[in-house]
Amino acid sequence: MFLLLQPSSGKLWRFKYRFNGKEKKLGLGRYPDVSLKEARRRRDQARQTLAMGLDPGEEKKQQALAAALNAANSFQAVGNEYLEKMGRDGREAVTINKSRWLLALFASVANRPIADLTPADLLKALQVIEAKGHHETARRMRSLASRIFRYAVATSRATSDPTALLRGALVAPKVKHHSAIVDPKTVGKLLNTMDEFDGYPLTKLALQLTLLVFVRPGELRQAEWTEFDLDAAVWTIPAEKMKMRQPHSVPLSRQAVEILRRAYVLGSHQKYVFSSLHTGTRPMSENTINAALRRLGYSGSEMTAHGFRAIASTLLNESGQWSPDAIEKALAHDNSGSVRGTYHRGQHWDERVKMAQWWSDNLDELKCICHR
Repeated sequence: MFLLLQPSSGKLWRFKYRFNGKEKKLGLGRYPDVSLKEARRRRDQARQTLAMGLDPGEEKKQQALAAALNAANSFQAVGNEYLEKMGRDGREAVTINKSRWLLALFASVANRPIADLTPADLLKALQVIEAKGHHETARRMRSLASRIFRYAVATSRATSDPTALLRGALVAPKVKHHSAIVDPKTVGKLLNTMDEFDGYPLTKLALQLTLLVFVRPGELRQAEWTEFDLDAAVWTIPAEKMKMRQPHSVPLSRQAVEILRRAYVLGSHQKYVFSSLHTGTRPMSENTINAALRRLGYSGSEMTAHGFRAIASTLLNESGQWSPDAIEKALAHDNSGSVRGTYHRGQHWDERVKMAQWWSDNLDELKCICHR
Protein backbone atom coordinates (compact mmCIF):
# COMPACT_ATOMS: atom_id res chain seq x y z
CA MET A 1 0.00 0.00 0.00
CA PHE A 2 1.30 3.49 -0.81
CA LEU A 3 0.18 7.13 -1.05
CA LEU A 4 0.26 8.53 -4.60
CA LEU A 5 1.08 12.24 -4.77
CA GLN A 6 -0.53 13.87 -7.82
CA PRO A 7 0.71 17.02 -9.60
CA SER A 8 -2.58 18.67 -8.67
CA SER A 9 -1.63 18.23 -4.99
CA GLY A 10 -4.09 15.35 -4.56
CA LYS A 11 -3.08 12.40 -2.41
CA LEU A 12 -4.54 8.99 -3.21
CA TRP A 13 -4.20 5.70 -1.34
CA ARG A 14 -3.28 2.81 -3.64
CA PHE A 15 -2.90 -0.92 -3.08
CA LYS A 16 -0.61 -2.81 -5.48
CA TYR A 17 -1.36 -6.50 -5.99
CA ARG A 18 -1.03 -9.31 -8.57
CA PHE A 19 -3.93 -11.30 -9.98
CA ASN A 20 -3.48 -14.09 -12.55
CA GLY A 21 0.11 -13.00 -12.95
CA LYS A 22 -0.74 -9.39 -13.77
CA GLU A 23 0.18 -6.42 -11.63
CA LYS A 24 -2.82 -4.25 -10.72
CA LYS A 25 -3.60 -1.27 -8.53
CA LEU A 26 -6.70 -0.71 -6.41
CA GLY A 27 -7.82 2.75 -5.29
CA LEU A 28 -8.52 2.92 -1.55
CA GLY A 29 -9.67 6.55 -1.35
CA ARG A 30 -8.38 10.09 -1.11
CA TYR A 31 -6.27 11.37 1.77
CA PRO A 32 -7.18 12.99 4.20
CA ASP A 33 -10.84 11.98 3.58
CA VAL A 34 -9.68 8.39 4.13
CA SER A 35 -7.35 8.09 7.11
CA LEU A 36 -4.33 5.76 7.32
CA LYS A 37 -6.29 3.45 9.61
CA GLU A 38 -9.23 3.25 7.19
CA ALA A 39 -6.90 2.75 4.19
CA ARG A 40 -5.27 -0.20 5.96
CA ARG A 41 -8.69 -1.69 6.72
CA ARG A 42 -9.65 -1.47 3.05
CA ARG A 43 -6.30 -2.99 2.05
CA ASP A 44 -6.91 -5.92 4.41
CA GLN A 45 -10.38 -6.44 2.87
CA ALA A 46 -8.78 -6.53 -0.58
CA ARG A 47 -6.28 -9.13 0.62
CA GLN A 48 -9.15 -11.31 1.92
CA THR A 49 -10.84 -11.02 -1.48
CA LEU A 50 -7.58 -12.13 -3.15
CA ALA A 51 -7.34 -15.07 -0.75
CA MET A 52 -10.76 -16.24 -2.01
CA GLY A 53 -9.43 -16.23 -5.59
CA LEU A 54 -11.25 -13.05 -6.60
CA ASP A 55 -9.94 -9.84 -8.15
CA PRO A 56 -10.61 -7.00 -5.63
CA GLY A 57 -10.54 -4.42 -8.43
CA GLU A 58 -13.21 -6.27 -10.40
CA GLU A 59 -15.26 -6.79 -7.23
CA LYS A 60 -15.18 -3.06 -6.60
CA LYS A 61 -16.46 -2.41 -10.14
CA GLN A 62 -19.29 -4.91 -9.69
CA GLN A 63 -20.27 -3.35 -6.38
CA ALA A 64 -20.35 0.08 -8.01
CA LEU A 65 -22.54 -1.27 -10.84
CA ALA A 66 -24.86 -2.93 -8.34
CA ALA A 67 -25.13 0.30 -6.34
CA ALA A 68 -25.94 2.26 -9.51
CA LEU A 69 -28.54 -0.34 -10.52
CA ASN A 70 -30.12 -0.25 -7.06
CA ALA A 71 -30.25 3.54 -7.19
CA ALA A 72 -31.99 3.42 -10.59
CA ASN A 73 -34.48 0.88 -9.24
CA SER A 74 -35.00 2.46 -5.85
CA PHE A 75 -38.51 3.20 -4.60
CA GLN A 76 -37.82 6.92 -5.11
CA ALA A 77 -36.54 6.47 -8.67
CA VAL A 78 -39.43 4.27 -9.75
CA GLY A 79 -41.82 6.65 -8.00
CA ASN A 80 -40.40 9.58 -9.97
CA GLU A 81 -40.85 7.62 -13.19
CA TYR A 82 -44.47 6.94 -12.27
CA LEU A 83 -45.08 10.66 -11.64
CA GLU A 84 -43.63 11.43 -15.08
CA LYS A 85 -46.03 8.88 -16.55
CA MET A 86 -48.91 10.62 -14.78
CA GLY A 87 -47.89 13.79 -16.60
CA ARG A 88 -47.83 12.00 -19.97
CA ASP A 89 -51.27 10.55 -19.17
CA GLY A 90 -52.62 14.09 -18.88
CA ARG A 91 -53.18 14.17 -15.13
CA GLU A 92 -53.56 17.65 -13.66
CA ALA A 93 -50.48 19.36 -12.27
CA VAL A 94 -52.15 19.75 -8.88
CA THR A 95 -52.71 15.98 -8.71
CA ILE A 96 -49.10 15.24 -9.65
CA ASN A 97 -47.82 17.75 -7.09
CA LYS A 98 -49.90 16.13 -4.35
CA SER A 99 -48.52 12.73 -5.33
CA ARG A 100 -44.97 14.13 -5.27
CA TRP A 101 -45.59 15.44 -1.74
CA LEU A 102 -46.87 12.01 -0.65
CA LEU A 103 -43.85 10.29 -2.24
CA ALA A 104 -41.51 12.51 -0.20
CA LEU A 105 -43.06 11.11 2.99
CA PHE A 106 -41.52 7.68 2.23
CA ALA A 107 -38.07 8.93 3.27
CA SER A 108 -37.22 5.80 5.27
CA VAL A 109 -37.52 3.52 2.21
CA ALA A 110 -36.85 6.02 -0.60
CA ASN A 111 -33.34 4.81 -1.49
CA ARG A 112 -33.90 1.09 -1.06
CA PRO A 113 -34.36 -1.19 -4.11
CA ILE A 114 -38.09 -1.41 -4.73
CA ALA A 115 -37.95 -5.18 -5.23
CA ASP A 116 -36.52 -5.66 -1.72
CA LEU A 117 -39.27 -3.81 0.13
CA THR A 118 -41.61 -5.87 2.28
CA PRO A 119 -45.08 -5.14 3.68
CA ALA A 120 -43.44 -4.58 7.09
CA ASP A 121 -41.07 -1.95 5.63
CA LEU A 122 -43.95 -0.01 4.11
CA LEU A 123 -46.18 -0.37 7.16
CA LYS A 124 -43.45 1.14 9.34
CA ALA A 125 -43.21 4.16 6.99
CA LEU A 126 -46.99 4.58 7.01
CA GLN A 127 -47.26 4.25 10.77
CA VAL A 128 -44.87 7.18 11.24
CA ILE A 129 -47.47 9.40 9.55
CA GLU A 130 -50.40 7.65 11.18
CA ALA A 131 -48.89 8.20 14.65
CA LYS A 132 -49.18 11.95 14.03
CA GLY A 133 -52.92 11.56 13.56
CA HIS A 134 -52.77 11.99 9.77
CA HIS A 135 -54.89 8.94 8.95
CA GLU A 136 -56.14 10.17 5.58
CA THR A 137 -52.58 11.04 4.50
CA ALA A 138 -51.41 7.54 5.45
CA ARG A 139 -54.26 6.04 3.44
CA ARG A 140 -53.35 8.13 0.41
CA MET A 141 -49.68 7.15 0.81
CA ARG A 142 -50.61 3.47 0.72
CA SER A 143 -52.71 4.05 -2.39
CA LEU A 144 -49.85 5.87 -4.16
CA ALA A 145 -47.35 3.17 -3.13
CA SER A 146 -49.67 0.53 -4.58
CA ARG A 147 -49.77 2.32 -7.94
CA ILE A 148 -45.98 2.69 -7.93
CA PHE A 149 -45.50 -1.01 -7.22
CA ARG A 150 -47.93 -1.99 -9.98
CA TYR A 151 -45.92 0.21 -12.34
CA ALA A 152 -42.71 -1.46 -11.10
CA VAL A 153 -44.21 -4.90 -11.80
CA ALA A 154 -45.23 -3.78 -15.31
CA THR A 155 -41.68 -2.55 -15.99
CA SER A 156 -39.98 -5.67 -14.53
CA ARG A 157 -38.53 -3.94 -11.45
CA ALA A 158 -40.69 -5.80 -8.93
CA THR A 159 -42.67 -9.04 -8.84
CA SER A 160 -45.61 -8.06 -6.62
CA ASP A 161 -47.38 -5.26 -4.78
CA PRO A 162 -46.68 -5.67 -1.04
CA THR A 163 -49.18 -2.93 -0.14
CA ALA A 164 -52.01 -5.31 -1.04
CA LEU A 165 -51.32 -7.08 2.25
CA LEU A 166 -51.70 -3.83 4.22
CA ARG A 167 -55.43 -3.42 3.68
CA GLY A 168 -56.99 -3.15 7.10
CA ALA A 169 -53.63 -2.52 8.80
CA LEU A 170 -54.14 1.26 9.00
CA VAL A 171 -56.63 3.23 11.06
CA ALA A 172 -59.61 4.09 8.87
CA PRO A 173 -59.86 7.89 8.47
CA LYS A 174 -63.09 9.56 9.49
CA VAL A 175 -65.07 10.69 6.47
CA LYS A 176 -65.01 14.47 6.20
CA HIS A 177 -67.84 15.90 4.12
CA HIS A 178 -67.35 19.08 2.16
CA SER A 179 -69.08 22.00 3.82
CA ALA A 180 -72.31 22.95 2.10
CA ILE A 181 -75.54 24.86 2.64
CA VAL A 182 -78.51 22.58 1.96
CA ASP A 183 -81.49 24.48 3.39
CA PRO A 184 -83.51 25.85 0.41
CA LYS A 185 -83.98 29.32 1.93
CA THR A 186 -80.28 29.57 2.80
CA VAL A 187 -79.44 28.48 -0.75
CA GLY A 188 -81.61 31.33 -2.03
CA LYS A 189 -79.69 33.75 0.17
CA LEU A 190 -76.40 32.34 -1.16
CA LEU A 191 -77.58 32.93 -4.74
CA ASN A 192 -78.48 36.55 -4.01
CA THR A 193 -75.16 37.08 -2.26
CA MET A 194 -73.29 35.70 -5.28
CA ASP A 195 -75.13 38.16 -7.51
CA GLU A 196 -73.62 40.96 -5.39
CA PHE A 197 -70.04 39.73 -5.90
CA ASP A 198 -67.99 42.72 -7.07
CA GLY A 199 -64.69 40.97 -7.85
CA TYR A 200 -63.26 39.71 -11.15
CA PRO A 201 -66.23 39.27 -13.57
CA LEU A 202 -65.20 35.79 -14.73
CA THR A 203 -64.97 34.65 -11.11
CA LYS A 204 -68.56 35.79 -10.54
CA LEU A 205 -69.71 33.89 -13.63
CA ALA A 206 -67.82 30.79 -12.46
CA LEU A 207 -69.57 31.01 -9.10
CA GLN A 208 -72.96 31.25 -10.75
CA LEU A 209 -72.33 28.46 -13.24
CA THR A 210 -70.95 26.03 -10.67
CA LEU A 211 -74.29 25.56 -8.94
CA LEU A 212 -76.15 25.18 -12.25
CA VAL A 213 -73.94 22.37 -13.61
CA PHE A 214 -72.60 21.02 -10.25
CA VAL A 215 -69.43 19.50 -11.73
CA ARG A 216 -66.29 19.07 -9.66
CA PRO A 217 -64.31 22.30 -9.10
CA GLY A 218 -61.35 21.04 -11.12
CA GLU A 219 -63.59 20.18 -14.07
CA LEU A 220 -65.01 23.70 -14.13
CA ARG A 221 -61.58 25.34 -13.80
CA GLN A 222 -60.19 23.28 -16.67
CA ALA A 223 -63.17 23.86 -18.99
CA GLU A 224 -62.10 24.83 -22.52
CA TRP A 225 -64.21 26.56 -25.13
CA THR A 226 -63.69 23.66 -27.56
CA GLU A 227 -65.68 21.40 -25.20
CA PHE A 228 -68.90 23.44 -25.54
CA ASP A 229 -71.67 23.37 -28.10
CA LEU A 230 -73.81 26.26 -26.91
CA ASP A 231 -76.30 25.87 -29.77
CA ALA A 232 -76.92 22.26 -28.76
CA ALA A 233 -76.62 23.22 -25.06
CA VAL A 234 -74.09 20.48 -24.29
CA TRP A 235 -70.73 20.51 -22.53
CA THR A 236 -68.67 17.37 -23.20
CA ILE A 237 -65.82 16.89 -20.73
CA PRO A 238 -63.04 14.59 -22.03
CA ALA A 239 -62.11 11.48 -20.07
CA GLU A 240 -58.67 12.71 -19.00
CA LYS A 241 -60.28 15.54 -17.02
CA MET A 242 -62.75 13.33 -15.17
CA LYS A 243 -62.16 11.61 -11.85
CA MET A 244 -63.56 8.35 -13.21
CA ARG A 245 -61.49 8.71 -16.41
CA GLN A 246 -64.61 8.46 -18.56
CA PRO A 247 -65.99 11.23 -20.81
CA HIS A 248 -68.94 13.05 -19.31
CA SER A 249 -71.54 15.23 -20.99
CA VAL A 250 -73.45 17.95 -19.17
CA PRO A 251 -76.81 19.28 -20.42
CA LEU A 252 -76.93 23.05 -20.21
CA SER A 253 -80.02 24.95 -19.12
CA ARG A 254 -81.00 28.26 -20.70
CA GLN A 255 -79.51 30.04 -17.68
CA ALA A 256 -76.23 28.13 -17.99
CA VAL A 257 -75.95 28.95 -21.69
CA GLU A 258 -76.59 32.63 -20.92
CA ILE A 259 -73.78 32.67 -18.34
CA LEU A 260 -71.43 31.00 -20.82
CA ARG A 261 -72.28 33.50 -23.54
CA ARG A 262 -71.41 36.32 -21.13
CA ALA A 263 -68.15 34.54 -20.32
CA TYR A 264 -67.48 34.23 -24.06
CA VAL A 265 -67.69 38.00 -24.47
CA LEU A 266 -65.06 38.40 -21.76
CA GLY A 267 -62.70 35.59 -22.76
CA SER A 268 -63.43 34.09 -26.16
CA HIS A 269 -59.80 34.66 -27.16
CA GLN A 270 -58.58 32.46 -24.30
CA LYS A 271 -58.23 28.67 -24.26
CA TYR A 272 -60.01 28.28 -20.93
CA VAL A 273 -63.50 29.52 -20.19
CA PHE A 274 -62.36 30.71 -16.77
CA SER A 275 -58.75 31.68 -17.28
CA SER A 276 -56.18 32.96 -14.81
CA LEU A 277 -56.43 36.68 -14.13
CA HIS A 278 -52.66 37.25 -14.45
CA THR A 279 -51.56 35.32 -17.54
CA GLY A 280 -54.76 34.37 -19.31
CA THR A 281 -53.04 31.24 -20.62
CA ARG A 282 -53.82 29.04 -17.62
CA PRO A 283 -57.07 28.11 -15.87
CA MET A 284 -58.06 29.98 -12.75
CA SER A 285 -56.45 28.87 -9.50
CA GLU A 286 -57.99 25.98 -7.58
CA ASN A 287 -58.47 28.41 -4.67
CA THR A 288 -60.35 31.09 -6.64
CA ILE A 289 -63.91 29.91 -5.92
CA ASN A 290 -63.22 29.27 -2.25
CA ALA A 291 -61.55 32.68 -1.97
CA ALA A 292 -64.62 34.28 -3.56
CA LEU A 293 -66.90 32.53 -1.04
CA ARG A 294 -64.74 33.81 1.82
CA ARG A 295 -64.96 37.32 0.33
CA LEU A 296 -68.76 36.98 0.38
CA GLY A 297 -68.60 36.14 4.07
CA TYR A 298 -68.89 32.33 4.00
CA SER A 299 -66.35 30.50 6.13
CA GLY A 300 -64.80 27.16 5.21
CA SER A 301 -67.09 25.43 7.70
CA GLU A 302 -70.15 26.91 5.96
CA MET A 303 -69.48 26.57 2.24
CA THR A 304 -66.78 25.34 -0.18
CA ALA A 305 -66.49 25.06 -3.95
CA HIS A 306 -67.12 21.32 -3.71
CA GLY A 307 -70.17 22.02 -1.56
CA PHE A 308 -72.15 23.14 -4.64
CA ARG A 309 -72.35 19.47 -5.61
CA ALA A 310 -73.74 18.59 -2.19
CA ILE A 311 -76.41 21.28 -2.56
CA ALA A 312 -77.51 19.88 -5.92
CA SER A 313 -77.42 16.27 -4.76
CA THR A 314 -79.43 17.00 -1.61
CA LEU A 315 -82.13 19.22 -3.11
CA LEU A 316 -82.57 17.16 -6.29
CA ASN A 317 -83.02 13.99 -4.25
CA GLU A 318 -85.37 15.71 -1.80
CA SER A 319 -87.53 17.01 -4.64
CA GLY A 320 -88.65 13.45 -5.43
CA GLN A 321 -89.04 14.39 -9.10
CA TRP A 322 -85.94 12.69 -10.49
CA SER A 323 -84.62 9.16 -10.41
CA PRO A 324 -81.60 8.58 -8.16
CA ASP A 325 -79.77 7.04 -11.13
CA ALA A 326 -80.20 10.21 -13.20
CA ILE A 327 -78.92 12.33 -10.32
CA GLU A 328 -75.91 10.06 -9.82
CA LYS A 329 -75.26 10.17 -13.56
CA ALA A 330 -75.40 13.96 -13.51
CA LEU A 331 -72.89 13.99 -10.65
CA ALA A 332 -70.60 11.66 -12.70
CA HIS A 333 -70.59 9.09 -9.92
CA ASP A 334 -71.10 6.24 -12.38
CA ASN A 335 -67.93 4.09 -12.36
CA SER A 336 -69.36 1.09 -14.18
CA GLY A 337 -66.79 1.50 -16.93
CA SER A 338 -69.43 1.82 -19.64
CA VAL A 339 -68.18 4.41 -22.09
CA ARG A 340 -71.45 4.46 -24.06
CA GLY A 341 -73.40 5.45 -20.99
CA THR A 342 -71.36 8.59 -20.46
CA TYR A 343 -72.19 10.29 -23.73
CA HIS A 344 -75.03 12.74 -24.06
CA ARG A 345 -77.25 10.29 -25.95
CA GLY A 346 -76.62 7.59 -23.34
CA GLN A 347 -78.40 6.57 -20.17
CA HIS A 348 -80.88 9.00 -18.55
CA TRP A 349 -79.98 11.78 -20.99
CA ASP A 350 -83.54 12.95 -21.68
CA GLU A 351 -84.32 13.00 -17.96
CA ARG A 352 -81.09 14.85 -17.22
CA VAL A 353 -81.91 17.53 -19.82
CA LYS A 354 -85.27 18.16 -18.14
CA MET A 355 -83.67 18.00 -14.69
CA ALA A 356 -81.02 20.57 -15.64
CA GLN A 357 -83.67 23.08 -16.71
CA TRP A 358 -85.88 22.36 -13.69
CA TRP A 359 -82.90 22.81 -11.39
CA SER A 360 -81.99 26.20 -12.86
CA ASP A 361 -85.63 27.36 -12.74
CA ASN A 362 -85.93 26.13 -9.14
CA LEU A 363 -82.80 28.08 -8.14
CA ASP A 364 -84.26 31.23 -9.73
CA GLU A 365 -87.41 30.69 -7.70
CA LEU A 366 -85.43 30.20 -4.47
CA LYS A 367 -83.55 33.40 -5.21
CA CYS A 368 -86.75 35.36 -5.74
CA ILE A 369 -88.40 33.97 -2.60
CA CYS A 370 -85.39 34.89 -0.49
CA HIS A 371 -85.17 38.33 -2.07
CA ARG A 372 -88.74 39.27 -1.12
